[in-house]
Amino acid sequence: MSANEAWMLAGMVAVTFGIRYLLFGLADRIRLARWLSDSLKFIPPAVLTAITLPAVLLPNGDWHLSLANPYLVAALFSLAAGITTRNLLATIAIGLAAFFAHRFLF
Repeated sequence: MSANEAWMLAGMVAVTFGIRYLLFGLADRIRLARWLSDSLKFIPPAVLTAITLPAVLLPNGDWHLSLANPYLVAALFSLAAGITTRNLLATIAIGLAAFFAHRFLF
């Protein structure tokens, strides 16, 4: 590793640590409006949807909305398992089982 790379790495560490320390260090002193703190609860599902939906519906860059799409089949089984069981491990296991069963059997 050259000296320039080491300085760049040290700078990235300092910036990343500084940003995170500032946010976590001041978290107990800042009070958010009730409507804002309530709306922040929707961020994780929105981000997860934004990440997974293109992978499920556009597996090769083109729309693939049929039961021949193993990603879509696994997502539907996972959705059903999540709603019925409310168990994260069972949801993941059922989704993986549906995906691999579809890939190997069809």
